[in-house]
Amino acid sequence: MAAPTQDTTTSSSSGTAALGGGGTGGLPTPPTFATSAEERLHRKQQLAGAFRIFGRFGFGEGIAGHITVRDPEDPEMFWVNPFGMSFRHIRVSDLIMVDHHGTVRHGNRPVNQAGFVIHSAVHAEHPHVVAAAHAHSVHGKAWSSLGRPLDPITQDACALYENHGVVHEGAGAVVLDPEAGRALARGLTGRKMVFHQNHGIFSVGETVAEAAWWFISTERNCQAQLLAEAAGTPTLVDHANARFTAEQTGTPYAGWFSYQPLWDEVVRTDPDLFD
Repeated sequence: MAAPTQDTTTSSSSGTAALGGGGTGGLPTPPTFATSAEERLHRKQQLAGAFRIFGRFGFGEGIAGHITVRDPEDPEMFWVNPFGMSFRHIRVSDLIMVDHHGTVRHGNRPVNQAGFVIHSAVHAEHPHVVAAAHAHSVHGKAWSSLGRPLDPITQDACALYENHGVVHEGAGAVVLDPEAGRALARGLTGRKMVFHQNHGIFSVGETVAEAAWWFISTERNCQAQLLAEAAGTPTLVDHANARFTAEQTGTPYAGWFSYQPLWDEVVRTDPDLFD
């Protein structure tokens, strides 16, 4: 078993910390790497860990779901889970690398065709996106059937205020048509997350940690709004406060940092993910 490569740095501090500052006040910062090989291993470890966490949260739905991360040396390729493998069993050595033609370039297991169509389009459309996540989580797919964005009903829901939306094209259909994948990718322009109507949550980020966190947080926010609307009419956070909260908690750094307790936990409980 290889040890995790993440070795974050910590900035100096003489007071309190705030996410809006990004790494200030003694908070850790994302790791940097001397070589592409080191960064590749780190990204693959993060990817395997994200699958374990998704499995722990119950986001697995049979063979559905995929998270991808670009290869740091060849950004035209990405690493992804093999088709038909339980999220809770995935190890670093199980991951496969796929090119933008759908050919498996590393590994001997197949790729989910729908996952390839979507993620290849997202990575091609958005060069800044390093990682993308999708799963058929219960509350996310329930909310997606409503065809509308989340409302700012809680502080947590404000993180992606004005930074998420809904893609209606191809609603409910298995995404095998490349044009449907491109439509979903276009819907992510300037956004960290979209709901594909009648399908579920798609999130992106500059790191695996960020993309995974926006997915996890969105799933919980869907659950909260479904519960609130079942009980009555939620009171919305006003525009100024919602925007301020988004500025503090909706940055790439905030997404990365919010995910760290989950990463620390899975490193301790699932050391075999590094195999």
